[in-house]
Parts: sequence; structure tokens; C-alpha cells
Amino acid sequence: MNAAKLVITAAALSMSAGAFAAGAHGGGHGHGSSIGEPGKASEVDRTVTVEMYDNYYEPETIEVKPGETVRFVVSNEGKLVHEFNIGTPSMHEAHQKEMMMMVEHGVINGGNINHDMMEMDMGNGHSMKHDDPNSVLLEPGQTQDIVWTFSDKGNIEFACNVPGHYQAGMYGDMKVGGH
Repeated sequence: MNAAKLVITAAALSMSAGAFAAGAHGGGHGHGSSIGEPGKASEVDRTVTVEMYDNYYEPETIEVKPGETVRFVVSNEGKLVHEFNIGTPSMHEAHQKEMMMMVEHGVINGGNINHDMMEMDMGNGHSMKHDDPNSVLLEPGQTQDIVWTFSDKGNIEFACNVPGHYQAGMYGDMKVGGH
């Protein structure tokens, strides 16, 4: 089975298992939420390197302090498209619906991203751009940074919301203040 079929099959299985609960996307991209906010590069306290493999992260747990600004250097070492997204479990659940649309419309296809299709108008001023400050979507071999300042609230994790990846275990704990 090729990678694209595997991703779609995993997504279909996870949907049939009720992984995608009904509900609207409720600010699931980290804008002013309890997970923190985009940080300033000039205020970075430390850098954390994150490597994404096919359905796991290295490291699997990251400890941060309330108020700390961290530069995450994220690289995709796998053969499939992967995402590093900082959020709450409910934010990831909502974002998975959008990522499913990206697969259904051919924006994400196994190990490739159709960047031209990311500009497609989805109605109501929405597109399939993946340009939120708490997230990067990477093809194999790509590396990007996220600079994030953490708050002291919330159950935070980092996750890949490409259909089926979260359900396969591609998420990790972001422990704020060692909680």
C-alpha cells in the first residue's frame, strides 16, 4: 500500500471510530489562547530541536516554564508530510478536520504538499494555507522554526494532525512548569 493510501485508510478508520467529534473549529490555532502566544526571536530563552519521523517525535516530551520563549527547530526526517502543532487536545481535534480537507482536496498527498492548492478559496475568506504561528507543516527533508512564548495554563501537547497520524500516536506532552 502506498503512503497516500495508508494515510487515507488510517484517516477513514479513525473517523469510523469516532475520533472526529462534531463541533465547530473554535480558535484552534493558538491566537491568544491559554497555550501562549507567538514569541519574538529577540526574546528567545532557549532552542529545542524536534525531529519528526513517520508517526513519532524525538523528543516525545518537552518541558517549558511559564513565560518562557522557546525556538523550536523542527525537521521532518520521515517519508511523509508531518506537522508540529502546539495546542490543547481539543484544538488538535478541531484542526484534524481541516487537515482532512487538505487531504481530500489533494493539498497533502503522502510525502508532498501541493503549495498552489493551499491558496484555494474555501469560501468565507478561508483558504488551506497552513501559516499559523503555533504550527509548521513540512515535507520530508524540510526544517522550519517556531518561536513560542508559553502561558502557565492548560493541558498542552504537540501533535501531527495529518489524518491518521495523531491516532497512530504522533503527539507528545508539553509540560509547562513540570506539571
